[in-house]
Amino acid sequence: MKLKRINHIALVVPQLEEAKRFWIDIMGLSLDHETHIAEQRVDVAFMPIENSNVELLQPTDNDSGVAKFLNKRGAGMHHICFEVDDIEASLIELQAAKVPLIDETPRIDSHGKKLAFIHPKGTGGVLVELYELPK
Repeated sequence: MKLKRINHIALVVPQLEEAKRFWIDIMGLSLDHETHIAEQRVDVAFMPIENSNVELLQPTDNDSGVAKFLNKRGAGMHHICFEVDDIEASLIELQAAKVPLIDETPRIDSHGKKLAFIHPKGTGGVLVELYELPK
């Protein structure tokens, strides 16, 4: 598998507005866009930096995976996302290497991106997301 670049680093925050003030006002990033991802039950803010993004995640209910993460571990890094050219081939390669996956087949988001998560048990404890951008 060939990783192209880090697409984003996702940080779980309890309050999106407060976190945005730090990343924008203090750290000097600019807000690209915000969105609500209903299926993941999160509000998200994307802030570009060079050829990547900082992604802030605020859970919108107490039963989502992100809310459970926040309650168990507190605010901080949730996952790192890498772009790949062929996500299906990447998942087959990971399965052949016996790497545990959360998604054995890619999900497709509302913008046409294919994405899948690798389980932290197979990565030394880090949740890893793979993206294949629409061509």
